[in-house]
Amino acid sequence: MDEDYDVIVLGTGLKECILSGVLSVDGLKVLHMDRNAYYGGESTSLNLTQLWKRFKGDDKPPERLGSSKEYNVDMIPKFMMANGGLVRILIHTDVTKYLNFKAVDGSFVYNKGKIYKVPATDVEALKSPLMGLFEKRRARKFFIYVQEYEEDDPKSHEGLDLNKVTAREIISKYGLEDDTIDFIGHALALHINDSYLEEPAMDFVKRIKAFARLSAVYGGTYMLNKPECKVEFDGDGKVIGVTSEGETAKCKKVVCDPSYLPDKVQKVGKVARAICIMNHPIPDTNDSHSCQVILPQKQLGRKSDMYLFCCSYAHNVAPNGQYIAFVSTEAETDNPEVELKPGIDLLGPVDEIFFDTYDRFVPTNNHEADHCFISTSYDATTHFESTVQDVLEMYTKITGKAVDLSVDLSAASATAEQ
Repeated sequence: MDEDYDVIVLGTGLKECILSGVLSVDGLKVLHMDRNAYYGGESTSLNLTQLWKRFKGDDKPPERLGSSKEYNVDMIPKFMMANGGLVRILIHTDVTKYLNFKAVDGSFVYNKGKIYKVPATDVEALKSPLMGLFEKRRARKFFIYVQEYEEDDPKSHEGLDLNKVTAREIISKYGLEDDTIDFIGHALALHINDSYLEEPAMDFVKRIKAFARLSAVYGGTYMLNKPECKVEFDGDGKVIGVTSEGETAKCKKVVCDPSYLPDKVQKVGKVARAICIMNHPIPDTNDSHSCQVILPQKQLGRKSDMYLFCCSYAHNVAPNGQYIAFVSTEAETDNPEVELKPGIDLLGPVDEIFFDTYDRFVPTNNHEADHCFISTSYDATTHFESTVQDVLEMYTKITGKAVDLSVDLSAASATAEQ
């Protein structure tokens, strides 16, 4: 370990692994270390025995749940948006050749106590029981406007500058009702609260457009089970290396999750979640093997949205016939059992349930002074867009440049099908 590295990455959570890969692609010399004996950090995957030990304290799950090794329960499960940032990063780092993708069966939204499929096109909007007849016509006009909107074609703008008018102003132009705005803003545009309504409409429109369209390869060095991993600084407070087991690896920069530098982060909230094992799909989701259900904050009388995430044996994460569902939200109380009840009630009978809360941290350090680049904790959402945004911002801070993610997604998918 007496080598010098451009970057040492601590922790093998998803964000750290993406950054390690992207920086390696750039030709930087990367050492990737983790204090744990397994990959994944906070976003690791556990078999049934590990899950039982983590939440119940012993390692004897009931036999009726099937073989432990057939379970692969992701602690921070999220879906990839088909043309979202994570897919582009995976193509950029050329790891797509090692992956299989499976389309999600459906995206659903909670409205007035029931679950409905989210309409993704003007045609689906016309069929959706979410809206009455006149509202469907208004929503259809809005969807057509969004689908035809092109930033560089003024004829498609209908006289509106989306960098100036707010999302609320665009919505009011089409006269949409509050419940319609709720599912468009939270289940299509994937905003996590209603603050987007007062912001420029460009981001809002682009997010809906994206939804409607479909919703160690480069030589980095990995070392697991490296206890302590103490970050070392010089007299000016600038990072100079990482010490583990009496040896110090020198480096110019350190990338890590908040747990490795607890004095350089602050708590900004916490996530409450329930992990549920079931022998059936979530009711009212067309028997979907995989789906997300978004429960907008207003429908629950909360400050933040609640999310259901479901996957199953069809994704090799559980034995035949078993489903794994997650309910998560930004915690507003200290009682996850009560707080998550509206989501859990939608699941139907549950064989086993595990409750958990974890704190969310953000970095407070000056990375220009100490050369430490700390990721933010994972949020409660069911998709990777906020995760990727953090990764891209960290990459720019580390390298001083932006990742070029202008990949041809159709060419990439054609390659995958061969």
